Amino acid sequence: MILPIIGYGDPVLRKVGEVITPEHPNLKETIANMYETMYNAHGVGLAAPQVGLALRLFVIDTTPFSDDDDLAATEQQKLNGFKRTFINAKMIKEEGEEWVFNEGCLSIPDVREDVYRNPTITLEYCEEDFVVKTEVFDGLIARVIQHEYDHIEGILFTDKISSLKKRLIQKKLKNILEGKTFQEYRMKFFGKKGR
Repeated sequence: MILPIIGYGDPVLRKVGEVITPEHPNLKETIANMYETMYNAHGVGLAAPQVGLALRLFVIDTTPFSDDDDLAATEQQKLNGFKRTFINAKMIKEEGEEWVFNEGCLSIPDVREDVYRNPTITLEYCEEDFVVKTEVFDGLIARVIQHEYDHIEGILFTDKISSLKKRLIQKKLKNILEGKTFQEYRMKFFGKKGR
């Protein structure tokens, strides 16, 4: 089922996600709905707070990035078909010289800004089987994970840009808050009833 994506300004986007237990009700259905919602919105990642759930859960599928001709063939291969569910993720380490990439967010439509992030991360998490894994990720996969991980920590990518850039996008953020934006996917706005 396609869920409405929660727009900028909703308090759920600022909550730190709660730890999920294997007994969490309808978890498989929630995950399936999140993937369906992400694909419907043409996203590469979606965190539970973005569908109104303050949980430590996010899904990613970096396949759309694999079509980028500016990337090396090896990076394209890594991105193609990389689909993963992350439950109870915990950032262990972020390392390397920060690099910039122009990021956007389904909860903040029509806003894209350059964000600096570390190129390599070590993450502890569970997939749907709840077996704890520790894994190292790099490149665009690491960036997508960091973006979604921020969501379960109550952080938005706009928190990572300069105060000047924040001032420049204030009008766009206000329009999102008030539901004065149009997207091809369903959204729910804090300042207005969703469509």
